[in-house]
Amino acid sequence: MATTKTGSKSKATATKSAMTAAHKAALAKGREEGRAVRHYLEAIDQLKPKRGRKRTAGSIQKRLVTIDAAISDATALRRLQLIQEELDLAAELEALDETIDIAGLEKAFIKVARTYGDRKGISYSAWRAVGISASVLKSAGVARSRR
Repeated sequence: MATTKTGSKSKATATKSAMTAAHKAALAKGREEGRAVRHYLEAIDQLKPKRGRKRTAGSIQKRLVTIDAAISDATALRRLQLIQEELDLAAELEALDETIDIAGLEKAFIKVARTYGDRKGISYSAWRAVGISASVLKSAGVARSRR
């Protein structure tokens, strides 16, 4: 409630307007574009080569066996560390089994990259800096001359 100069209270005149169908559609389109961009960027990060020797399922299994043998004789603190390593290795082993449909994610990215980038003010250089290839940007219609 708002107060007038005389001190009496009057009802606030704030009106709640419902979102138009066009506004809802624009929000949904923005969420969909953001989702496609996010999924593609995450896939690129996951597929990026890591430093050092690549672990195989066999090497992970071998380390898990070693950890199981060492847990029984370990001190409380060392046991805690070994259990955490075991959990991390189990998660890594599961991740090895997952396959990423990079072609499908790339196709979805190509559909939305230009409009998403225009709306968010993302330059060609920024896309390249996060690992998007020049050929993908060309397919998406993102021009080099942008900012």
